[in-house]
Amino acid sequence: MSEILYNNKRNNKWGVPMENSKNEKTYETLRDMIFNGDLKKGEKITETNLANTLGISRTPVREAIRRLEQEKLIDNNRIANPTERDYQDIFEMRILIEKFAVAKATQFFSPSDIEELENYVEIGYSGELEAKMDVNKSFHEKIVNGTKNKMMIEYFNQMQSIIYLFRKTVLSYKRPGLIDEHKEIVTAIKERDTERAEKLIVEHLKADLEFGLYYLRDDE
Repeated sequence: MSEILYNNKRNNKWGVPMENSKNEKTYETLRDMIFNGDLKKGEKITETNLANTLGISRTPVREAIRRLEQEKLIDNNRIANPTERDYQDIFEMRILIEKFAVAKATQFFSPSDIEELENYVEIGYSGELEAKMDVNKSFHEKIVNGTKNKMMIEYFNQMQSIIYLFRKTVLSYKRPGLIDEHKEIVTAIKERDTERAEKLIVEHLKADLEFGLYYLRDDE
């Protein structure tokens, strides 16, 4: 069964909270059920069946399905089967967004913004896996959100499930140099070296893609 990631005191057996943040937690639970194989590729789903399985109402399930459809994990009420080409296409778009974003960061990030990134790097070196997952997410979101470009941020958010899959893969299998690369990116931002920051983040994301694909192929 899916690994439950939540610590709410009033969770049901699937870990879905009975109170706050139900939409987000339902989305995360269904996402993990897809990636862990509890929902099989090609399997037909309905709001009613999923709501009954999770022991919740249909409303958060409907919202979760909508988001997962945007992220190409559900298609026509069936669990989608992303191909390697799909992953590559998503990362090509991600690289375009984050390259633009890191260039903006070199121009406009304040000392406090940079200090926040440095703190994420420190936790990346010393934290447990769950903490590393959180700060990895925060590191990249901080850079992208810094663009203040609503359209770009929306596209980035629509990739979140695939980004999560690769983040979990590269951290679980301990990709060499990952946190060092974050540190170098922060240094380039701090030194206002736009060209170097762009180069570093492109190389970083390409390395994530290559490493992640290697293990995802092995898991198929």
